[in-house]
Amino acid sequence: MRELLGGGSVALLAGSRDPNAKVTAVVMDGPGLRVVKVATTEEAARVVLAEGRLLEELTTRAPEAVRRTLPEVLGYGEVDGLPALITRGIPGTPMLADYHLWRHVARRRRVAADFAAAATWLGLLQSAPTGPTRPVTMAAEAVDRVAAKYRAPDRLAAKLEELAAVELPGTVSHGDYWLGNILVTRGRVTGVVDWEAGEVDGDPLRDVARFALSYALYLHRHTPPGRRVAGHPGLRADGFGPGISHALLGAGWFPALVERFVAGALERLGAPRRLWRAVLLAGLADVVATADDPRFAQDHLDLLDRLCEVTP
Repeated sequence: MRELLGGGSVALLAGSRDPNAKVTAVVMDGPGLRVVKVATTEEAARVVLAEGRLLEELTTRAPEAVRRTLPEVLGYGEVDGLPALITRGIPGTPMLADYHLWRHVARRRRVAADFAAAATWLGLLQSAPTGPTRPVTMAAEAVDRVAAKYRAPDRLAAKLEELAAVELPGTVSHGDYWLGNILVTRGRVTGVVDWEAGEVDGDPLRDVARFALSYALYLHRHTPPGRRVAGHPGLRADGFGPGISHALLGAGWFPALVERFVAGALERLGAPRRLWRAVLLAGLADVVATADDPRFAQDHLDLLDRLCEVTP
């Protein structure tokens, strides 16, 4: 491990106990940065190597404007017989850092700027089809994918029926397009990291839903239970994911912003704007099906179950 990291200063970014657990470190040894992602299990080894192959393929398959925002693969290493992926560091601050600043999410202008930056980058990523036109994967497979791990909500299939029939071309998909993986500089996305769930020919709506849901999920994080969430009339810190329920069913500037973000993506991709709520329900099902943490998945499933009963 020491030989792989070299002689520079090292900062540990992340580690986990998931089945595909990895240790990620940043090495500062001169003017640039290297990011080293080390697998700790056989399953993680498969994921690390797949991410490296995807990033290498994206150097020719991703739209040119997006390539500058991708981690550059510098090489591979090995620690205790398991692979490590070495990439060049990308400038920028995780959007998640500003998100948790005092009253950031209470201010419409700042939140709108985050959504605008995320939408601009997604528009570039999805500007060139990379696969054939087909039914929206995230919706068409939702019931089966959730049922494979848990019990799918009774009304999920009906709620997603129209969206599942929509056909869209495949595009490059990040797969986990949330605040922690988006790096920004002066209001512009300058990097997107952690392409473990990425696809060259993926469902473009997956990234749209994941960003909107992850942004809404933590709106109440700094509010005491039962209290009103500052800046969001009608929203209280009550239970799991009240911000998501607010986004789908509430009134005010934040639900309107979420609708504009998702409906705008649908229109850009050639699908009906009215299906924006179905995109978010399908996105919740996708989180349930892909989450490593069973409690996180179950919380999203319970929320999905409730929303399927009341969403127009």
